[in-house]
Amino acid sequence: MNLFPNSTKEIPQTGKIPRHIAIIMDGNGRWAKQRFLPRVAGHKRGVEAVKEVIKACIERGVEFLTLFAFSSENWRRPQEEVSVLMQLFVLALEQEVAKLHENNIRFKVVGDIDRFEPQLVKLIREAEALTANNTRLTLTIAANYGGRWDIMQAVQHMFLDRPQLAKGFNEDDLAPYLAMHYAPEPDLFIRTGGEQRISNFLLWQMAYTEMYFTEALWPDFNSQSLNLAILSYQQRERRFGRTSEQLEEATSPAAKADAVTLAKQLRRAKQNA
Repeated sequence: MNLFPNSTKEIPQTGKIPRHIAIIMDGNGRWAKQRFLPRVAGHKRGVEAVKEVIKACIERGVEFLTLFAFSSENWRRPQEEVSVLMQLFVLALEQEVAKLHENNIRFKVVGDIDRFEPQLVKLIREAEALTANNTRLTLTIAANYGGRWDIMQAVQHMFLDRPQLAKGFNEDDLAPYLAMHYAPEPDLFIRTGGEQRISNFLLWQMAYTEMYFTEALWPDFNSQSLNLAILSYQQRERRFGRTSEQLEEATSPAAKADAVTLAKQLRRAKQNA
């Protein structure tokens, strides 16, 4: 049974604030290079940006935040950098999980974590268990994650549980086995660092997600940067297959007035950026 609407089968309710934001945090290495620093300095500064964005999401009423920390393709990076990233992950879990719990934040990790060292896997499982009942924000870290892997593992687990579906199945049958079955589809996808692709991230889940790309490098991304992304999102027509005319008919006068106000806010935010 699906907890959240499937955007290809029904029109989900949307609001001015995206319920679920997904981010590819790109540009740590370039940020460090611009400052003649080692790449690890960029990754460390990126952790601080994560803290600021978590706080900003809570202040704005975002319910789900998903961060792409390490893709299944990132193992191709230099071994030294991979080792540093794993060490930073361990350090962040050791230092930050208690704070997440104190702030009523649920922590989740999606991805094939069996490849990680046992110490890291243990910390992940303990953090998930500790924060399982928290409700203020669900923070998901995608680690050793790939969108194609997600779909493949979902199919495999579905057939193990329900072998009769080998004769035929639909989206609702598969959905509970996807890695992020506990969250609604992302409303807004943000990628920092100037690249304009989704890089095998949440391929199934982002069927109708609004995309926002920014030149800002991840260590420079802050609450004002998030404001710009959300204001851009608020200007989008989320039609879900409908025409603009149908959307206009379904929009209340109050919502139309809000749209005018938001347009003014967007202009001001761009001027102040």
